[in-house]
Parts: sequence; C-alpha cells; structure tokens
Amino acid sequence: MALSTRLLAFRNSPVLLKLPPYLSALCLAIGISWLFTLPLDAYSRRTYVSENAILPGQVHTYFGGSEHNIFRAYRQEVYHLSQQSEGDRNAGLARMMSEIGLKPASQPYDFTVAGEGINGTNVYGLLQGPRADATEAMVLMAAYRNFNNDINYSGIALALTLARYFKRWSIWSKDIFLLIPSDSVYGPQAWVEAYHHSSSPDATPYRNISRLPIKAGALQAAVALDYPAGPWGQRFERLDVQYDGINGALPNLDLLNTAVAIASGQMGIQCSLHGLPSSHQHDSYTDRLRTLGEGLRSQAAGHATGPHSAFIPYHVDAITLKTVGDGWHDEMSLGRTTESLFRSINNLLEHLHQSFFFYILLGAGRFVSIGNYLPAAMLIAGSFTVTALGLWAQSGQAAASAQSNAGKIGTTGGKEKGEGFEVVKVGGSVALVATSAIMKRVERKMLLPAAVILAVHLLGFVPLYALVNLPRPFLQPALLTIATSSLALPLIASLILVRSFQVEKQQLQLLQSFSLLLLGAAMSTLATLNFSLAFVVGVLASPLSFVRPLPRAGEMTVSKKLDLWTQRAVGWTVLQSVIYAGWVAISPPAILYEACWFMELDIEHVLVEVAKGWNAQGVYTAGMVWGVWWPAWFMGGVVLFSNVVKDDVKEEQQKALR
Repeated sequence: MALSTRLLAFRNSPVLLKLPPYLSALCLAIGISWLFTLPLDAYSRRTYVSENAILPGQVHTYFGGSEHNIFRAYRQEVYHLSQQSEGDRNAGLARMMSEIGLKPASQPYDFTVAGEGINGTNVYGLLQGPRADATEAMVLMAAYRNFNNDINYSGIALALTLARYFKRWSIWSKDIFLLIPSDSVYGPQAWVEAYHHSSSPDATPYRNISRLPIKAGALQAAVALDYPAGPWGQRFERLDVQYDGINGALPNLDLLNTAVAIASGQMGIQCSLHGLPSSHQHDSYTDRLRTLGEGLRSQAAGHATGPHSAFIPYHVDAITLKTVGDGWHDEMSLGRTTESLFRSINNLLEHLHQSFFFYILLGAGRFVSIGNYLPAAMLIAGSFTVTALGLWAQSGQAAASAQSNAGKIGTTGGKEKGEGFEVVKVGGSVALVATSAIMKRVERKMLLPAAVILAVHLLGFVPLYALVNLPRPFLQPALLTIATSSLALPLIASLILVRSFQVEKQQLQLLQSFSLLLLGAAMSTLATLNFSLAFVVGVLASPLSFVRPLPRAGEMTVSKKLDLWTQRAVGWTVLQSVIYAGWVAISPPAILYEACWFMELDIEHVLVEVAKGWNAQGVYTAGMVWGVWWPAWFMGGVVLFSNVVKDDVKEEQQKALR
C-alpha cells in the first residue's frame, strides 16, 4: 500500500482526536517534573559578578572606631524620638539630617484601602556627591517600622551614622539619598512613585501622595537596612538578603551577588534567603528545593517583602539587608558591608545591565537562569493549548453514518462504499477504511460560544471589584458569598444554555476550547513576566484540561445484570459525586480557603492584604485569579453539567421528529 494512502487513512482516523488528553497529561507531568530537576548541578550554576566595574570587596573599608560611639548616640536619640508624637519624631529626624549636612525634606502620603486609612510621612535628605553632576543617585533606606512592624532602632541609627560618615568622603560620583519612611511598604511606594513623576501623582479618593520638594538624577540602586535591635543593641548571626519585588520583579543579579560577595567574602557574614538557614553550610538538594519553593511562594503572591520592593518595578535595583539570629556580628560589620556595597555601586558608569534580570535563586551562591526554568511553565501552559486544539478539531468533524446495504458496493469518485467500510483509491493504490474512521467536516457555530466566553470573563471582574473595594468588615462575608454563588452559577448557566439555547455538543466543545486557549495564552505570556505566578496558577488549574460532560446515570453501564435503578444510584452517588467534589475543590475561592488553612493564616488578614496590594502597590495577582483562572474554572463547570441538565422529554421528542 502506498504511503500516501496510509497517511490519508491515518489522518481521517478518530484515534488522532483521542490523543490530546494524553499529550496534555504528558506536558503537565514533564512540566512539574522539570521544576524538581532545577536544584541539580546540571541545571543550575554558581553565582558570579558579570559587571567588572563593580569590583566587589576590592576596597578597604574605614567605617569603625569612633563611628561606633556616634552610632550608639544616634540609637539612643532614635529611642527617645520613638516616645514622642509622629510630628515631633519626623522633625527630630529632619533636624539630625540637617546637622549632618544633608538637605532634609518630608513627604506626607495617605492611602485608603478596605475602609482603612494608611498614612504617614517620609523623611529624607540629599547628600550631593562632590564629583556628581546630579544625573545619578543612590538610596540608603531605613524604615521606621520594619516589615514585622518592629521599630527599626539600630537600622535608622546606622543609616544616620553612615550618612554622616559618607559626607566626609570626596569619592562619591553619585548623589546619595537617605530615606526614612514611616513603614516598609507604603512609605517607599509613595516616595518612589512621586520621585518618578514630574509633578504630584494623580490624587484619587483612595490615594493622596504629595510631590517631592527635593530630587536628583536617575536612581541607580537602593539598599535598605533592617536592624531592629533595641537601644541596648544586639549582635546578629547572619544577613538575610531580601530581593523579591512587586509582582515577582527581581533586581539585577549583580547587585545581589555583590552584597553576598562582600558580606560573606570580605566580612565573613553568612547570608541566607527568605529567612532560611544559610545555604553555604549544607547546599543539599533539599535545601535548594526548599529555597526554590519559598521563592515561588513569595513571587507568586506578588506583594512587597521589604522597603526595596517598591523600587524594582521602576527599574531601580534594590535589596534589603536584614539581620537574623543572635551571633557575634555587630553593627560595625553591617556598616562596613553597606559602605563597601555603596562604593561598588559608585564605581558604575552605567545602569546595571550585564547580569540576569530573570532567575531563580537556589541559595545565596547558586541560581537558575531563565533558559533553564522557563520550559516548566511553558509546558504547563502548553497542556491547555493542546487540549484546546484537540477540542477545536473535534468540533469541526462528525462521524459519517455507516452504509446499510450489506454486500452491495458502488463506485463514486474513486471511492467504493460497503457496509461499515469504504474503499479509498489513490492512484493505483487501494485502501479499505472503516466508515467510523472517516470524518467529514461540519460548519462551526462560534457566535454563541464566543459571546458566552466574553460574558464570563467580564463577570469575573465583579468579585474582583468587590474584594478590592469593600470595607474590611464586609470582605470575609463577600468571599463566602462569592464562593457559594460560584458553585451555583455554572450549573444555572449550563441549564440556560442547554434548555433555552439548545447548545449542541459542538458548541460545548468550542466553549471549552476557547476557554482553555485563553488560559494557555495568558499563562505562557505571564511566564515571561512572573514565572512563579504562572507556574502556580497553571498547576492549580491543570485539572480543567480533563473536564468533560458529566455522564448521566442512565448512560453509565455498571453491569448488564443490574437494573436501571441500580445503575442510576451507583452512577450518581459514586462517580458524579466524586467528580463534583473535585471540581469544587479546585475552584479559586476553595483554593484560597485551603491555602489559608494549610499555612495557618487569617482569611480576613489575607483579604485585606490583597485589597492593599491591588489599590496601593499595583499587584495584579488578584486580576489573574478572577480575570483568567476563575472564568476558565467557570466554563469547566458549564461543560461538566451540560449532560446532567438535559431535558429527557424534549430530547426524545426531537429524536422522534428526526
């Protein structure tokens, strides 16, 4: 038999249309397995500094000696200011900056989120570099309250001491800002947002940010100090380098590598990530995998993890140095680390660009580049696309009816027909193909499926708007209402489509195809911006690729010996109940409740943070959940219930009319 005849027979075979679910499962399995290979040495590399001009740890640091006494004096001063009102405290900080020789200024800000006011004042000062031309600047930060809401006594005192120390040096080719925001999230957000606006940012009923009276050049880098030791001080064990930005954005890897090289190499301070123990001690597969998992969790949430996070979306590389534990390192070690880090940044002639902006850290000294980790998310996104294309192909074909004339064969256009078979002639070759394998094309009715997809995606913005705008007391009841209504709405929509619009099997296939195609496209696009969020949402939504119409009890034959009543009872109570429970368990509201239970988080606190992130920080995680994931889950429910809601009487009447 000729090859062309075989290809024709295979192309027309329905076996091809059965492959997409298996290919989708294969893509999903490989994508998840891919992630677990990343901690291996073959897929990761040791960190290194790409920018030769940085010269990390190549300078001799002079911070120490008498500066220690000045630091302790500042720490006592900060402690006394903490006992005063906010206005007196800010005035005291501005006075100390003025005494150092900086140009002080302040910036009040006000956010209203979930019915709560978030307000404060950023106090900052400008140190003009003796060799600077006002085109570039660096930022030294120490928030009044750190991310854990502790007063940053030693961090502020060290920042003031370093600013006084820097003022005496004539080596600075960049201006230096000393920024002391009221908190670690919204203060830096207000400051950097106002810095990058030529005038005051647009005021809304939910945000009011004042303009900055003092500015300088383009911000090259920012370093925040988190050292909450009290007025009597406390030594620390290691430095936790925090680097996650808003929406999973990351600083240039050279900045982080420089900080780690200086701290661990020059100063002998161990470094860790995400609050985990130092990976330099063990660096095992388990340690790397745990660090990778913490990074995925943090970046998928998309919220700020420190004062540095607000700067990264503005292409300002920033990190936070946080002291951890109780050891033998003191404030002078942290001060010399910060001095050497600023002198390395001062060496730069241009913005950091040589190293990676997309990476996954497995430890302070090991990373995975984008070329190695991106296929994991792309394979998961591809699993949705494969299923969508398979459903699209199925919707355009229908099985040809078998011929009923047994033993009677006629010839028409190179094809001979017989009972259950069809003889296909191509040239001099002949193939006998089963009639059930011959598929003929049919016209697709796409208007209704496209309209339903658009309506459901627009509907997803209703819970999004409610959860980011309602006052705090109403957030938890609103989520409960959304969760319960989400279980009923797909059933109602399926009932309306099947009984009122009388959608056909083809249209249901198109509904699911369009939904999965949009989900796959969104996940593949998101993977290049926020790999962690794309991977997590993709894994959680992966069961949607395998959703098919739920069979009715009469369609499920348990045993030929069982009567119809037994078949229906077994079918409904076992199979249908399990499938329905699984569909409910993978809904976005249910996943949120399950995650809060597993991580022992207060659901109301999580909802408030989501609202704050959306309104004040520009975090788009909630938008991806309700605008992309939830509609795909909703359409899965519509397809799932399409068989259950059928009207048996009307169906029998239609069959009789045929």
